[in-house]
Amino acid sequence: MNCSDVIRERRSIRKYKEQVTIPQEDFEKMLEAAMMAPSACNTRPWEFFVITNRDTMARLQEAHPYTSMLTTASAAIVVCGRPDLQEGKCGPYWPQDCGAAIENLLLQAKDLGYGTCWCGCYPAMDRVEKIQEILNTQSIPVSIVAVGVADETPAARGGFDPDRVTYIR
Repeated sequence: MNCSDVIRERRSIRKYKEQVTIPQEDFEKMLEAAMMAPSACNTRPWEFFVITNRDTMARLQEAHPYTSMLTTASAAIVVCGRPDLQEGKCGPYWPQDCGAAIENLLLQAKDLGYGTCWCGCYPAMDRVEKIQEILNTQSIPVSIVAVGVADETPAARGGFDPDRVTYIR
């Protein structure tokens, strides 16, 4: 699939085929794509938690009210920000940098045949603190990305809207 097709065919998936195991090499491709994202001063202010443990995924659902899709997803990838990696350099752009990494991850997952759903955490500090406790980390959870084989085909939502564009020439 070419890049243009992947962008236009990606959807937020909330229902997955159950008991599907994602191969390690697919996780590594998704994470490599995420880590290829641009970041301020190439600080790469992120870290990733790949979770397939059902108990931990259930705890994430308790911590985040909009992650019911984790019940059927094969995995959750928690993308966390590391503002400490930008201190004194050229930040604080870690939220934008993590957003770029997340989008790359979503697109690579689609290209590999998986569905995803991006569930935001930061800046909702109640979610952030609960997830930090679950993961035993000081890094800042920016999102939980559900990953699995889609068991639904939602229609596209969005697209080009010329009313949202101003050309200054």
